[in-house]
Amino acid sequence: MLIYDKELNIKDIEDLLFGGETIAPGEEAFKRIERSYNFLKEFSKGKVIYGINTGFGPMSQFRVDDKELKQLQLNLIRSHACGTGDLLTDTQVKAAMIARLATFVQGYSGVHPSLPRLLAEFINRGIYPVIPQHGGVGASGDLVQLAHMGLALIGEGRVRYKGQYRNTLEVLKENGLEPLQIHIREGLSMSNGTSVMTGIGVINLLHSGRLMQWAVTASALVNEIAGSYDDFLAPELNRKKRHKGQTFIAKKMSEILSGSRRLKRRQSYLYNKEVNGDKVFRDKVQPFYSLRCVPQILGPVADTLDQSMKVLMDELNSCCDNPVVDPESKNVYHGGNFHGDYISLEMDKLKIAVTKLTMLMERQLNYICHDKVNQILPAFVNLGVLGLNYGMQAAQFTATSTTAECQTLCMPNYIHSIPNNNDNQDVVSMGTNSALITAKVIENAFQVTAIHLMALMQGVDCLDIKDQLSPATRSVYDQIRSFFPAVKEDETLYPYIAKTIEYIINNKP
Repeated sequence: MLIYDKELNIKDIEDLLFGGETIAPGEEAFKRIERSYNFLKEFSKGKVIYGINTGFGPMSQFRVDDKELKQLQLNLIRSHACGTGDLLTDTQVKAAMIARLATFVQGYSGVHPSLPRLLAEFINRGIYPVIPQHGGVGASGDLVQLAHMGLALIGEGRVRYKGQYRNTLEVLKENGLEPLQIHIREGLSMSNGTSVMTGIGVINLLHSGRLMQWAVTASALVNEIAGSYDDFLAPELNRKKRHKGQTFIAKKMSEILSGSRRLKRRQSYLYNKEVNGDKVFRDKVQPFYSLRCVPQILGPVADTLDQSMKVLMDELNSCCDNPVVDPESKNVYHGGNFHGDYISLEMDKLKIAVTKLTMLMERQLNYICHDKVNQILPAFVNLGVLGLNYGMQAAQFTATSTTAECQTLCMPNYIHSIPNNNDNQDVVSMGTNSALITAKVIENAFQVTAIHLMALMQGVDCLDIKDQLSPATRSVYDQIRSFFPAVKEDETLYPYIAKTIEYIINNKP
């Protein structure tokens, strides 16, 4: 079990989401939570504090009677549980709950310790509140989506448990858990913050990292098939550009290609005096950009992932409440820490970067499929009879149309603010929409990359070069060929595409 006192890192999140790890706030965390709760309990007496003894949003101008304060918190959760559309996946809900727990652990929310304790039980037991995708504008946080989470914590609505949709109260009783009781501001703290967009964003980041690994490997393999000159990866060349991402990609590709017998040394060919008199060269002096410029194209993607990592982890380990209860300075601060602009901007940047990666995969696929371009492979890497059989011809349609959808989805949401809430929320982030659209772009990218990898396998077999590949790319060839055999006679490809997608999502090259 992960004992969580102050800060989570990306490895912690990955272990919790995909590695079966469980979590519990530690002793120091509960001390901070209790201190914040006790301070708010005393501080709020005789004072007007937003969301504790006032209405919410534009209704904050109305004071609420003391006898109605608990009902006020319940009313917020019930009234805002109004989302629509498809449901978040179990993994997305779990990530959102982890992000919400991370805010409470900071000790600035003023919540009763029973809230983070129950939230940890939901995470560990796989009790997933039913949360629709649509509803939040990402300004006063993920109000609608988080209200659905809060609804489950107070024992109402539905949850997914062990793969089934169930009545929440029944599942709580089955697990020996009691619904959350409202103390001071639990309703507002459950629904006010960036935890849903942050949770989905962290998943996007993890999947993008895996996608990047496969894209770099595919780029190495396509250059082996092409028999490219190796100097495009030279450290002396790539260091001159002064970008961390570019040098990183060039170094990774060089490592992957170590031991390959397919790349050519320019010194041995074009710098050789014996060819100086030739008028026409059999091989291209420089390969196409989709092969030669991989460090320059994927370098910015790598840098974007690094920046997104910093922003996402800073947000996850922050207090995104309003108001912020600070027992250290003995004050309650009203502000806008719930605003999702940091996440929205990073998700827009990430989906653009992933789309560019997808475009690179599609162009490399085109190189492999286009016999007049590569000049070494049959059309569509067809291992059968040309005209009678079709190889990867139709699969390329799928990759092209899916890439086009990614391009369409790249419209930024960060600048797509629509005032609402009686203009109280007059500038909003649309952060949850940004995170969800980015998730779709990443899903698409895996599909295109899978089809490209399948075409690369066909290319290796067509040239009969598997024994000339580097150990790293030969390992990838063996892995994929274990469930996608060489296709000569036409057969249905979609089951193989599905297997390849599943494989690259869940495995490293």
